[in-house]
Amino acid sequence: MEIKVLGPGCPKCDQTLEIIKQVISDEGITPQVEKVTDAMKIAGYGVFGTPAVVVDGEVKSVGKIPKKEDVKKWIKR
Repeated sequence: MEIKVLGPGCPKCDQTLEIIKQVISDEGITPQVEKVTDAMKIAGYGVFGTPAVVVDGEVKSVGKIPKKEDVKKWIKR
């Protein structure tokens, strides 16, 4: 599993990354987590609002800090 947090490094982006880290720790999984700050790479996902979350290539959230419950749904297999 690969999770990407897209954003320029703003406080909301950092908070989103922390929520994801908390959830994966709580769930006991170890996906690859990457923070993407390059504007061209972010635009490549068709995302023009940040923070955004991409799980296994699929955009799950744009322009808001996700709730822990939502992140749990995204990572369940």
